[in-house]
Amino acid sequence: MTPSPLSAVRPCKTMRRDEGQATVFVVLITVAVLMFAGLVLDGGLALAAKVRAIGEAQEAARRGAQALDLSAYRADGTLRLIPDQARDLAQRHLAATGDTGTVTATGDTVTVRVSARSSAQLLRVVGIQSFTVSASGSAHPVRNIGTAVP
Repeated sequence: MTPSPLSAVRPCKTMRRDEGQATVFVVLITVAVLMFAGLVLDGGLALAAKVRAIGEAQEAARRGAQALDLSAYRADGTLRLIPDQARDLAQRHLAATGDTGTVTATGDTVTVRVSARSSAQLLRVVGIQSFTVSASGSAHPVRNIGTAVP
């Protein structure tokens, strides 16, 4: 058998060996792709938690705005809340959904601020366990829902 012409080629002393450099590059790229995927996935989950918290805050505020002072409304048509009852209705709504938050009822407005947690999925690898999101919603009683409000 005759040796192939390539087998006679030997690296010169000035050429350096590059064995293993591709492995480092692949590892770094893999880590970067996983972190980017973590930002996309966990960022989407945090955004979904924020949207849910906004909905819960608005719904709890609407529930609290149903605590009308009926005697004032029947006497002269004044829409006024009973603050303690409004806070209680909104807090009961939050308790039923499992969310935590604060409720304030002043004048004719109920304001609810909700805090919620979203667990991280991929970003746990870098030490981020969860995200805390908060949202608020306000509501006040309205008369004649079926007609346009000026």
